[in-house]
Amino acid sequence: MNSPYGVFPDEVILQILARLPVRSLLKTKVVCKLWYRLISDKYFTNLYNELSVRNPMVLIQVTEPSSESRSSLICVDNLKGVSEFSLDFVKDRVKVRASCNGLLCLSSIPDKGVYYVCNPLTREYKLLPRSRERPITRFHPDGEATLVGLACDLMKQKYNVVLAGYHRSFGHRPERTFICMVYDSESNKWRKFVSLQDDQFTHMNKNQVVFISGGLHWLTDSCSCMLVLDLATDVWRKIQLPHEISCGVRSRVYLLELDGRLSVIQIYEAWMVIWVMEDYEKEEWRMVDKVSLRCIRGMVPGIFPISQNGNYVYLATHKQVLVYQRNSRVWKEMFSVKDSSTLPLWFSAHSFRSTLFSCH
Repeated sequence: MNSPYGVFPDEVILQILARLPVRSLLKTKVVCKLWYRLISDKYFTNLYNELSVRNPMVLIQVTEPSSESRSSLICVDNLKGVSEFSLDFVKDRVKVRASCNGLLCLSSIPDKGVYYVCNPLTREYKLLPRSRERPITRFHPDGEATLVGLACDLMKQKYNVVLAGYHRSFGHRPERTFICMVYDSESNKWRKFVSLQDDQFTHMNKNQVVFISGGLHWLTDSCSCMLVLDLATDVWRKIQLPHEISCGVRSRVYLLELDGRLSVIQIYEAWMVIWVMEDYEKEEWRMVDKVSLRCIRGMVPGIFPISQNGNYVYLATHKQVLVYQRNSRVWKEMFSVKDSSTLPLWFSAHSFRSTLFSCH
């Protein structure tokens, strides 16, 4: 049935609008009352987010060498190309610590302990309340949380921020005591619980946190298992990786998501092997692809998988972002940085999705 406002049914208009970039979508709200009503409806928000999560991207925070106070976000999208935007609306010098379903968790660089959650595309942000952690204790080793996680539930439009790290009293060595602070967007409060852990994490392990099945997942430095925080019960547990995976000098393992499931990618010698967890409850893994890296052999020591779906994999090197098309077996350079003084791109790269998730 045609819409009274034109020749297309409302559902067709919705499907068209749901495929626009967020910036373009926000502009279309002022075109007419019908489009404003359609875009403002909760049904459209869910539709837009459902389509967007199928298209993962890579988000890289690049700091200008001439000015440490200025940084920009580079968004690499296999479908729409490369775009750039700023976090200047936050009014603070910040570092991206975690990304989940369109939201970013930011930490203030000049003020330790200050955190924000923002949607960089809608330019909304929220300053999180200060936690009540006593000043006589601190996280090891530098006062910052070892792990920072962001868990965004698209259907419920709620999120959690997790800060976790080893406890150290002033004047004492770090203990096995693992402090975890969890912020809940619905209550606007932090909760705290303490456990005993002895796992360590590399920089890349800290960046690649995956939110699936109500839990946040981090790969440990040993590469033998991942540490999981169940946000419903505030309980830590471990999930074993596939037995075929080993981590050593010539083998590296990375934790990602693949179409809503846990995935690990192993890079060794001239191969990239992609595993996916078929059954979360039974912890059953399956190898889904084995990719030869011979055509980029010179990059292999410094290449890092960042994001993926069933069709392609994004990987970052020191200066480039590459995409591997799994169906055609073709490699393509999506982005490169010219300045040699910047940090490696993989150092500040995160998986990202374009959504209408509000942080308020």
